[in-house]
Amino acid sequence: MFTSVLENIRVALIGLRSNKLRAALTMLGITIGVAAVIVLVSIGQAVDTFVRDQFLGLGTNLILVLNGENERGETVRLTLNEAEALADFARVPDALNVMPQLNSTLPISANGREAMGRIRGVSPIFPEIRSRTLAAGRFFDQTEMDGLARVAVIGLTVVDRLFPDVYPVGQNIRIGSVTFRVIGVMAEAGSTGFGGDENDLIFVPITTAQTRLVGERVLTGDRPITSVLVQARDGDGVDAAARQIREALRDLRGISFRDEDTFEIFTQTDLLDSLGQITGLLTIFLGIIAGISLLVGGIGIMNIMLVTVTERTREIGLRKACGAQRQDIVLQFLTEATVLSLTGGLIGITIAYGGSLAVTLALPDLSVLPQVGSIALAAGISIAIGLFFGIYPANRAAALNPIDALRYE
Repeated sequence: MFTSVLENIRVALIGLRSNKLRAALTMLGITIGVAAVIVLVSIGQAVDTFVRDQFLGLGTNLILVLNGENERGETVRLTLNEAEALADFARVPDALNVMPQLNSTLPISANGREAMGRIRGVSPIFPEIRSRTLAAGRFFDQTEMDGLARVAVIGLTVVDRLFPDVYPVGQNIRIGSVTFRVIGVMAEAGSTGFGGDENDLIFVPITTAQTRLVGERVLTGDRPITSVLVQARDGDGVDAAARQIREALRDLRGISFRDEDTFEIFTQTDLLDSLGQITGLLTIFLGIIAGISLLVGGIGIMNIMLVTVTERTREIGLRKACGAQRQDIVLQFLTEATVLSLTGGLIGITIAYGGSLAVTLALPDLSVLPQVGSIALAAGISIAIGLFFGIYPANRAAALNPIDALRYE
């Protein structure tokens, strides 16, 4: 049996060499399809890995609390007092750090340069809770926050925009109509953060942002904030901390057990799961698109094998007259179709590897390298296509009457 298979492979390779152009054009569909599947699936996997790394780079064990809506569809703003209450160990014992955030967009200017700036009011624990470091200067402290100090720490993008030729620390920057002193520059952030480019931000004490830049108040007279970032004590305590935050906010807002929450709570796990579903669907979608090329390539193999059966009708008749059984003819043409498909698949894998390297060089942030599983899957698909699309021509060849086949002109 094994000898017969080797002989069929040898005959198939001879047939490929004798019709090089036809074989190349037939394999082209499989080659393109396999290369496209591997590259696009690898890109989808690389995007998923990149997104996960970005979110894990934000810090560890984080919980994000956002504004919500009441039963009338009105937005209920979080307040600084609520954030301070969540920092109470008695209310949320599994919380290690609690940081309120207030985002706004205002005109900024310095040294005759102007732009629109993204301002984020935070507390002094920002570098700790977000695992960030400073490239120069320092971050503001609790005394400056309590004293509504007009100090700012800026990102590298802001430095390039307003201080391209000047050492920024110690310089003045105007935010809206208020002048701030730059006391630090954040080191480059590798993540995009919960709200866009982390390098294009100006950090100020949240109390200063509330009183000097925004000045908003809710109906109760409290000053609103955009969100609260809570860091759990460890990975096992994230869910417990989220439950405690929910219970504390419901109690603070007097929400009865029948009513829905007027706030939203997200953990890193929730966000990663949601993003994982999105990137997973994207990968599947890209794979389906590329799979269409494989279908077209398979149809091409069936077509060329039908032509081959017609061209070799007399050979088939001669083999059957010499005692070849039906399964021998089927095996011969199935082997030829599989060799054709697998050869195209191997070429496609080689092209895919080169294409993946090219994408990685063009987009260094994405490590688009084919996984061993993807390559094995592509090889398996190539064999399956050869078998599936070769079965009909093989059966047609095996069904030929030897007498009619010998008389065929």
